[in-house]
Amino acid sequence: MTGYGEASGPTAAGTLRVELRTVNHRYLNLNTRLPSSLARWENEIKDWLRPAFSRGHVNCTARWEPASEAAGERRYRLDEDRVANYLRLFEVLASKFGVSGSPDLALLTRFNDVIVRAEEEEASHEVQGEELREILVEAAKQVTQMRIDEGQRLETDLRERVGAIEQSLSAIEALAPTRLENERIRLSEAVQELLEGAPVDQTRVAQEIAFLAERWDVNEELVRFRSHNELLLDLLDSDSEEPVGKRLSFLVQEMHREANTIGSKANDAGISHLVVAIKDELERLREQVENVE
Repeated sequence: MTGYGEASGPTAAGTLRVELRTVNHRYLNLNTRLPSSLARWENEIKDWLRPAFSRGHVNCTARWEPASEAAGERRYRLDEDRVANYLRLFEVLASKFGVSGSPDLALLTRFNDVIVRAEEEEASHEVQGEELREILVEAAKQVTQMRIDEGQRLETDLRERVGAIEQSLSAIEALAPTRLENERIRLSEAVQELLEGAPVDQTRVAQEIAFLAERWDVNEELVRFRSHNELLLDLLDSDSEEPVGKRLSFLVQEMHREANTIGSKANDAGISHLVVAIKDELERLREQVENVE
């Protein structure tokens, strides 16, 4: 599920800003982008974030924030070591290959790494773990709240789709018995035509209809499908803090299985059209469930 959160706070090493971004993923994947002064905290940062997320791509970016930026001003500095290195390379180039001329300001400024943000300067003091953890937790809280808001909208959509599927299942249940009566009439007329007006053996016709009734029976599929619908709604109603995304994905797979079986037994244009509508809703359910943690 997508989400964004940011937090900043003072530390012994300066003001630190943390940004968290999350996008959908079946599993939990934590990525960090840290200044070198925080590199040793990478494993701890991931451990602090795991309780807040059970699945999804989570990108954590931390940077030192200069005091001047708080007032709306961004400072830049010259990377003198890099400039000196470029100049030495130009001297080697001129000497080794006999190239004339000398580098000027226009040439040097073509390199976009000679002037850098002042925030890239590393902290001069050691940051404390608790200070870092508090900032991370605050950013994670913001992400969680954003994901909760999105989850509420997602829940409404899931319920509406399950409701649409239930309507189609009811329509299939109403249409199913008429298939046998229509088939009995068709079969009787076909046999009578072949016998050229001779009496039709209704017992034999009844046996054929009974055989078809067993082959075309979709009652078990309808019962299982509705059971899956009820369980999905129960999971949405649950107050448990346990992740339900994977269970919802499994239920949608089982719904697809039942829909395919009903379609194979349909032998009726109306039921086939309803199965197509159900599969369309299931595909949208599947896409949405991928967003559920």
